[in-house]
Amino acid sequence: MQGMVGSLRRYGQPLLALVALATLAMGGIAFFTGQTEWASGLWSVGTALVLLALLVEIVLSLMQGHFGLDVIAGLSMGAALAFGEPLAGNIVALMYAGGQQLENFAEGRARREMTALLGRTARTAMRYAREGLEEVPIEALAPGERILVRRGEVVPVDGRLLAARADIDMSALTGEAMPARFFSRDDMPSGGTSIGAAFDLEVVRAAADSTYAGIVRLVEQAQQSKAPMVRLADRYALWFLALTVVIAGAAWWATGDPLRALAVLVVATPCPLILAVPVAIISGMSRAASFGVLVKSGGALERLARVRIAVLDKTGTMTSGKAGVVEIRTADEIDPEELLRLAASLDQASNHVSAEALVQSARQRGMALSMPADIVETPGSGLEGRIGDLSVVVGGSDFVRGKCRSGNPYALGRDLPPGTAVVAVGLDGDVAGIILLSDRIRDDASEAISAFRAAGVTRFVLASGDHADAVEAAGALLGVDEARGDLLPPEKVEMVIAERRNGPVMMIGDGVNDAPALAAADVGVAMGARGAAASSESADVVLLVDHLGRLPVALRIAQRTRLIALQSVVVGLSLSLLAMIAAAFGYLPPVQGALLQELIDVAVILNALRALSVPASPHPAPLR
Repeated sequence: MQGMVGSLRRYGQPLLALVALATLAMGGIAFFTGQTEWASGLWSVGTALVLLALLVEIVLSLMQGHFGLDVIAGLSMGAALAFGEPLAGNIVALMYAGGQQLENFAEGRARREMTALLGRTARTAMRYAREGLEEVPIEALAPGERILVRRGEVVPVDGRLLAARADIDMSALTGEAMPARFFSRDDMPSGGTSIGAAFDLEVVRAAADSTYAGIVRLVEQAQQSKAPMVRLADRYALWFLALTVVIAGAAWWATGDPLRALAVLVVATPCPLILAVPVAIISGMSRAASFGVLVKSGGALERLARVRIAVLDKTGTMTSGKAGVVEIRTADEIDPEELLRLAASLDQASNHVSAEALVQSARQRGMALSMPADIVETPGSGLEGRIGDLSVVVGGSDFVRGKCRSGNPYALGRDLPPGTAVVAVGLDGDVAGIILLSDRIRDDASEAISAFRAAGVTRFVLASGDHADAVEAAGALLGVDEARGDLLPPEKVEMVIAERRNGPVMMIGDGVNDAPALAAADVGVAMGARGAAASSESADVVLLVDHLGRLPVALRIAQRTRLIALQSVVVGLSLSLLAMIAAAFGYLPPVQGALLQELIDVAVILNALRALSVPASPHPAPLR
């Protein structure tokens, strides 16, 4: 039934608008050439055809349990035919059909960023088989299989890069203008477009479970949602209809002139509610999507606009989520950079988390790593080997001290910052230094908090399951109002609920353990670019790009969108009510009233479309 109503609006409204315009124009020509009967007949036919289509739509909507304000337009057209005012009726018909078309155009423009995602889903992939490459539906791909992604193709599933490098255009997915670069064994999300040489990819998730498929589901959910302000229009439709009928009936009863009642009905169509609000909400959602922030529903956009308290997860949200080198302490006169290069060169032979952190930090600094030889690894402790002519040992402090003749790593490890891990390094039998690893505060975290404060968020709470001292240290660096560590998932939920007593709460998290707290918050925000799928499913807002600075931008967009929607409602309904009163007192005949109402409709829809060009920020977050 819902599909039938949608089809009528999609395909029937353009035809109805053309019919109403054609009969109005041809009737006008007939009128000015003295063919008044032909003019009245043409106007009547145009009005009757649009009225018939409207009655069908009203019946179908009532069968779905929906009552809309289109009833007033139907009453206006019916009264115009009954009272012998076919011109007014034809103008109302054009106003109704044209207004629906204007709404469809406005919403279509507003949905551009979101619907662009839906048209880019890959359908097939080139899979390696015994006989060579074969083209298969993406639903047939299984984890562990190997596929070929060619230049210009959309990455069909989440995978692990098997080539040395790949350049991917992620702009349609995240809003980032610059292409993302992936290296060997990097995890690659689905949905981006290959803009470089062809590469092989190992499938890590089935198509239905991949990143892009999840985002498409979220977009479809967002497009089908209704904001509370839109539901408010539906709820008060009956009351507005009653008010309209009372004013029209009173004008007729007091004056005995049925044209007064017709004039009231003509100007009563509350397009500020039935057109402007959904256009503004969809425009705001689309604007946020262009910055890589997917708001899953109109209601979430409205709640985001009212947020005053932010609860922030630490690991992976306000920090990088991965250990990185924060300091290098060396013995004697050893160069710190050379110590890191030698340690990372040896650690290429290990898959330990600390080893991966050293290798990645060295590569980020542009170091040329040497090939290790004679490697002996002691699982859980460290490894030793040769880098050129040097004997190198890397691992825990006890392990390295036991392998060296002189030196003590503990002597270098005094006054360590909270949450710091130590990797000791020995060279040719001597303790050469220690490398400090820590989960670093994101470069954009402090700037994002400042931007949130400027947008009206008054309180920040850092919440984490990490050790309390590490969380408090991170909180001090970020300048939050409160920092709490050693929290279990249920305790995070309790914290969110407690903070809600002070105002609307936004929770930002990235892990599976954050999902319950995200669901408990007024607005849950998931770090979709790096977080777990469970957090994205339970959240109201998903950050598709790995840049915290986009969230304050989305908050500003939500605030301005809500203001624009309210402006459209208040100003539009006030003008309609004034026009109804003027019509009741005889100052606004039916034809002029219909023309005035058309101007009001166009004005409120154009005002609602301003949400598409909401200024994001004086200094928008850079595109990466």
